[in-house]
Amino acid sequence: MDFYMKLPRNKKEFALFMLVISLLSVNMIAPLISCFELGFHLSVWRHTLSVLPFLWLSVIALVLLTFKPAEWMTKKIVVETDSFQAQILVNILCSVFLMSIFLTVIGSWIGSQSISFHPILTFFSRWPRNFAISFAVELLFAQPLARWVMLKFHEYLDAKQLIPSTKV
Repeated sequence: MDFYMKLPRNKKEFALFMLVISLLSVNMIAPLISCFELGFHLSVWRHTLSVLPFLWLSVIALVLLTFKPAEWMTKKIVVETDSFQAQILVNILCSVFLMSIFLTVIGSWIGSQSISFHPILTFFSRWPRNFAISFAVELLFAQPLARWVMLKFHEYLDAKQLIPSTKV
């Protein structure tokens, strides 16, 4: 029942689900990573806000590119009889793993507004922190809120179907 009520049922719902997750994630993860990298200063936060639209677009593109590989990885780890919570946890882990690899480099390029080898050279010292921040935000905030939105949306749709139309 959780799969049916808390996850998207079609492409339009998937778009809503992805919109909620991506907006929450980008608005929390990017400022946190930037502040840990450059210091917790108002100027760092302001600069991060100025590049958020570009980060958001890259996150959307990467979600679409990594969706199938993350799903494949998840199916290699969990079985169909595992609980909803276990399957969601592993899916979040696989998705964040793939996304954080790419965004550790791409996010640095977008944030610095230049393409250089620096994010690649410092990848192994930065990726674990970025992964941990991203995983925590996805696990504790973005995904649960998006599943709650889906649940409420499905409850609304299901209630609407039960009430016959009174239009004449």
